[in-house]
Amino acid sequence: MPNIKDEIKIARERAGKLGVSLADLAGKTIPPDVLREITEEAATFYKFIPIEKNGDVLDVGMLNPDDLKSQEALRFIAQNKRFKLRVFLVTEEDFKNILKQYRTLKEEVDTALVELEKELATRESPKEETAGAELERIMAEAPITKIVAVILRHANEGRASDIHIESGENQLKIRFRVDGILYTSLVLPRAIQAAIISRIKILASLKIDESRVPQDGRFHSIVDGKKIDFRVSTFPTAFGEKAVLRLLDPELGVKRFDQLGLDGRNLRVVEGALDQPFGLVLISGPTGSGKSTTLYSILKSLNAEEMNIVSLEDPVEYLVDGVSQSQIRPEINYTFASGLRSILRQDPDIIMVGEIRDSETAELATHAALTGHIVLSTIHTNNAIGVIPRLVDMGVQNFLIPPSLSLAMSQRLARRLCVECKKPVDAEPKVMEMLKKEINSLPPEARNEFADVDLNNIKIWQAPGCKFCAQKGTKDRIAIIECLAMTPQLEKIIISGAIESQIKEEAERQGMLTMRQDGLLKVLRGLISFEELISVVETEQIN
Repeated sequence: MPNIKDEIKIARERAGKLGVSLADLAGKTIPPDVLREITEEAATFYKFIPIEKNGDVLDVGMLNPDDLKSQEALRFIAQNKRFKLRVFLVTEEDFKNILKQYRTLKEEVDTALVELEKELATRESPKEETAGAELERIMAEAPITKIVAVILRHANEGRASDIHIESGENQLKIRFRVDGILYTSLVLPRAIQAAIISRIKILASLKIDESRVPQDGRFHSIVDGKKIDFRVSTFPTAFGEKAVLRLLDPELGVKRFDQLGLDGRNLRVVEGALDQPFGLVLISGPTGSGKSTTLYSILKSLNAEEMNIVSLEDPVEYLVDGVSQSQIRPEINYTFASGLRSILRQDPDIIMVGEIRDSETAELATHAALTGHIVLSTIHTNNAIGVIPRLVDMGVQNFLIPPSLSLAMSQRLARRLCVECKKPVDAEPKVMEMLKKEINSLPPEARNEFADVDLNNIKIWQAPGCKFCAQKGTKDRIAIIECLAMTPQLEKIIISGAIESQIKEEAERQGMLTMRQDGLLKVLRGLISFEELISVVETEQIN
């Protein structure tokens, strides 16, 4: 995938062929009076944007300067407004960023609030018995609908993974979670809290007259030309209901292995396990560590016409073509365990179970792997080594684990450094000594992963923030991973008692990189910062 610098180089060559100059608009803010020279509708349809105005000369950036219809439309606008034109080529990224400046979250919502106030001012106060019906009607109409639509669109444009709508005593706060961090994006009047929540409930087919208990639902919407799924959860609080919406974009949610952070030895081990005709692949980690994303990426790599893939999920997050996905419903006794029994009668080749939570599911998953199926699932442990004792604790017999378990993984998510502003810097002496000591203490197999590191000139990377990452210094996230493979030596350890210290020794022998070590490798390669690694893994592991 070409980076921004490559795209600019290609655009500059194209501009030369077209006989125009390339406009550099990265991080540029266009004044509102200049934006008004060309309407948002015309800019969107004809793919041109106003850049700057000097006297009667308007600089215009065009995505396709050689498009005849766009040229004709631009000449018509210039004649009507009596200004001269200077045409520039703009990149698609710059065009999209300037187009967003026609609207800001606060301005759009403020406009809708003014409309709402005008509408309410023209109505008589509803009688008590009709207040509920009146509220339902108001929130279904344009102003509230527009406010919700604007919030959803800006969350998607801002790469948010979650939207938090939470009411305080005097205000309604809208927060977006971006790369794992919550940011306050908007503060609204407390008076419209019920209408906003009701609008979301209607979209998600929830009961709008029930605010005493939590509810879950989902809906999809077309946002900026893409179909985005929204998973909704409401929760009663002291100041009214809170709603959290999870944004599920299939284009972003199902990633390639290299985008996840799988490379080197970890990638080889995962691919080796998936090449087996059967076996259990377990991914561990806390909530929010990207386990589901990794599972979906594995599913995507295995998805083929000749394979029958069936999944049990809670809930179904991303819809994958070619996969029969089913959501469990414990309230009607449709659980992971009962669903797994039914799946085995569906002639599956590959089974995905959202989570192994109990002894029955663990036993059924193990037997499914033994009877010729690839089984993918998650389990809650602190690391990959802990997966085996956890299975034993769940009642899986020791002698069944080696022939069924192909791979145990564990992972955490770290914020990825912005590729545009990151730069290498000299590490502090204390950090330098720690890095050298860590690398020198690695087992021979694991040390091979650090073969390209010059111990006499160790650099770490930092990103001060720039226009491409909204001055945050980070953009997107990457997984820090450890992978424990099944070997004959590990098999003997498990059968003789699955002692965790012995499993750890075997992990070192086979060259397993711990999450700490994989994180250090990503630090030295400039993917994450050293400070981010410290915040993600246990502090005592670093010192």
